[in-house]
Amino acid sequence: MNSERVVSHMRAADRTTAPLAPSSGLSDSSGGAPAHPSPTRVCLLIGQLGLGGAEKQLVLLARGLSRRGIRTHLLVLFDGGPREAELQDSGVTLVKLGFWRRETRGSTLLGNVRAFVRLLVFLRKEKPQVLQAFLLHAYVLAAPAARLARVPVLVAGRRSLGFFKRGHRVALALERIATRWTDLVVANAQAVAEDVRQDEGVPAGKLTVIPNGMPPSEFELARPTEVDTSLPVVLCVANLAVHKGHRHLLAACAELRRQGKPCTLVLIGDGPERSVLERQATRLEVDARFLGFRTDGAGFLARADVVVLPSLYEGLSNAVMEAMAAGRPVVATAVGGTPELLDDGRGVLVPPADPVALAEGLRSLLEDRDTAAAMGRRAREWALANLSEDVMVERYLSLYQRLLHG
Repeated sequence: MNSERVVSHMRAADRTTAPLAPSSGLSDSSGGAPAHPSPTRVCLLIGQLGLGGAEKQLVLLARGLSRRGIRTHLLVLFDGGPREAELQDSGVTLVKLGFWRRETRGSTLLGNVRAFVRLLVFLRKEKPQVLQAFLLHAYVLAAPAARLARVPVLVAGRRSLGFFKRGHRVALALERIATRWTDLVVANAQAVAEDVRQDEGVPAGKLTVIPNGMPPSEFELARPTEVDTSLPVVLCVANLAVHKGHRHLLAACAELRRQGKPCTLVLIGDGPERSVLERQATRLEVDARFLGFRTDGAGFLARADVVVLPSLYEGLSNAVMEAMAAGRPVVATAVGGTPELLDDGRGVLVPPADPVALAEGLRSLLEDRDTAAAMGRRAREWALANLSEDVMVERYLSLYQRLLHG
């Protein structure tokens, strides 16, 4: 199967997928500037401030709202985290509500009742015009709190496909109750919105799509990091977890080696699969460099000949977005919101769990450097126009204005 067949096959399968930006097939909040004034008080709610993609987007949104003169509070249910440092000097007020996790010793129920009361008291005192909750715990708690505190607008954010919740009947029941009390559900990709609509029966009119955003620093072109190899460099940035598909990637690299097209595979990220993957790489004689978690990923992006993401499922991949912003050619599996990012010649899409197709996609770009470079340029231009932090924040502001004054 040649590269054209790989790409055309996946595009044909995805013709029903609406473009990610500037508009979606569902209700869209990315139109022209509304006539109504912006809100002056907004609260954002999440469980904690770890290094995940949802936390990154929340911090970007909070800082962007604050820069626009909006009084912004970021509420965390449990504790803070590494992203607290990103709020320094931003004007955003961080509020820790003190909810207890299930594994916490002591009277967890009583502690959480007190924390919920603190949330209610805060909302009644602050009187935000908009409360937006990110991720399941925050969403389920935000709905009754907003209702009791009479917050005018409640928005819920969905960041990933929801199949991992299937079988968790209590969580699903609570989520569906919360959805009935919510004004709008915002997905970060059309695929995520369709998943919510189909699985939960949420009407299309209660859904919209606002893609993730990236700060200006992620569009800056970095100096390439030195990698000690004479082979082409393939970079994968992802947690070492089963659903990220690294086992299929290693098999694809072994297939390339059998074809006489070996590469050096650089893996940034860590996780429970690491030891299994290291053994597999040794067995398959793949030159795989396991670098663990890194904070200097931009340099490795600049060095990579091709960036790859072999996930079995995704919401909207920050790793793919960052590769696009850096102008790197990308090969990725056609799952979740990835086709929305890489459609129209912005990347090579292959089926998930298919090492042969993945190897072919990689080979097509490693052998044709002109095509790879042109693909990277198209991806960067599109990302600059559609995936910047400012574009994302303006879309949320437009949405808030419409909900407040519609």
